[in-house]
Amino acid sequence: MTLLANSTLTAHDGILRGPIRHSINRARNAKGSIHDDATASKLGFRGGTVAGSIHNELFVPLLLEAFGQRWFERGTLSMYYLNATTDREAVRAFLKQPPAGARDTQVDAWVQREDGMHVAQGTASVGQPAEKSALLARPLDRFDVGELRILKGVGPGFRFEPQQVVCTAEQQRDRLAVTTEPIPWFSSDSPWGGPVVMLAPMVQMLYAKVVAAMRGTLGAVGLFGAIELRNVNGPLLVGRDYTCSGEVFAVGQSPKTEYMWFETGLDDASGLRVAEMRMQLRFMKASSKLYPELRGE
Repeated sequence: MTLLANSTLTAHDGILRGPIRHSINRARNAKGSIHDDATASKLGFRGGTVAGSIHNELFVPLLLEAFGQRWFERGTLSMYYLNATTDREAVRAFLKQPPAGARDTQVDAWVQREDGMHVAQGTASVGQPAEKSALLARPLDRFDVGELRILKGVGPGFRFEPQQVVCTAEQQRDRLAVTTEPIPWFSSDSPWGGPVVMLAPMVQMLYAKVVAAMRGTLGAVGLFGAIELRNVNGPLLVGRDYTCSGEVFAVGQSPKTEYMWFETGLDDASGLRVAEMRMQLRFMKASSKLYPELRGE
């Protein structure tokens, strides 16, 4: 085992290991959400869940060690979430080391709980690797679409209304107060000018505002099933205005959820595409009045 330049990381048998971290469920007081203990427990979870976007932040030092600052310019992190964790449960991020000197490469990435339970699994890359990312390669027809109730009327080609979004300095400070990986570029000048938007606020910029109007009419508890973040001409910078747009490209259901897959992107004032996201957003059937048979009614 070797100690790396970042003293919190270790490498063994070609795998980078982050330190044990205790991710905080900052949204545990959001009543009626999957992050609320009472709501999550009623739906069969052990307690209010830590959002997958929070676990993504565990990878920041590993991505910098593996790919350098170029990851923030042309890097991707593609994760499918396997098991939920609760507030401050011990977790660790892992990343296979890329070949020395590789400019366009992709490696496996995953998150485990301290007891070995797999929390998330996927890939990380920089540049333009030959392979598809974990989510781009994932088959979307595992379950028959069937008759959707929650997402009735939502299907491939459903477009979100473009929205102006920004990560303010206050929002960045709020996230910095609880993140496990507060690198200096998140709070002060970076090689690209001002502070770089952190990964969890990046997800919010690419999702929350454009999906809000549609999501508010569904009447069901949602949770992240998968997230792929792509820096296209990155990074996103704090205080900059961007236009978010996107559309749904697939819908489906599992025994417990209905879900939609969608792609969104952020363009700067000149129209340059800066960042993109692929997301699976799930809705718990048992939380919807449209599934009375699952609510015990």
